[in-house]
This record gives sequence, structure tokens and C-alpha cells, in this order.
Amino acid sequence: MKRRSLQEPTALILCAVADQPRHGYAITQEVKEISDGRVTLRTGTLYSALQRLLEDGQIEVHSEETVSGRARRTYTLTPEGRATLTAEAERLRATAVEAERRLAAHRPGSKGAVA
Repeated sequence: MKRRSLQEPTALILCAVADQPRHGYAITQEVKEISDGRVTLRTGTLYSALQRLLEDGQIEVHSEETVSGRARRTYTLTPEGRATLTAEAERLRATAVEAERRLAAHRPGSKGAVA
């Protein structure tokens, strides 16, 4: 069964928790870093996405603690989430390879280029 491609914020959230568990604020900072500042997750967007990913079994709560009177959850990938992120990375890689192939075929001076 082919998986549907992920929306960029969802893929970035999964990527942010792929190497280690992170709490909400750390996820937003990691997403900003991974995207080189292009994507800044708003709080509502982040927690809606986290809830959806929890319900879909892509992530799970790694730990819960109380910090300064507030509950803090850290999230981590599930095996299903790891498979989803792996498939997304492969899809993006294949698209990039094909784009590069087609661009190279039509560079000025290359065989097959349109004059």
C-alpha cells in the first residue's frame, strides 16, 4: 500500500523526535533549526499535530513531568512513526533525484537540451 505524502510540518515534527524524545517547545525549536528557519510552528498548530500523531500511532508519550507547576510531556516516534518517516524520506529523495536528472538533461549545452 502506498503511503500518502506528509504535510511539511508533520514531517518536520516526526523528524524532530526521530533522534531523541522532545517536549513541545523543544520540538518547535528543532523544527525551526531543521527547516533553516523557514517553518515556525505556532502553539495551536503544534499541539493539534501532536494530538493527531498520537491518535494515529505515529508518536507516543515518552515521559510526563511537572515543571514549574505545568505538565510537560516528551514525545518519541513509535515503530509506525519511524516507518512513516523512512517512507517519506525515500519519497523525497526519489523526487529530488528525478528533478536533478531532468534539470541536468536540459542544461544549456547538454545533449537533449532545448535551444
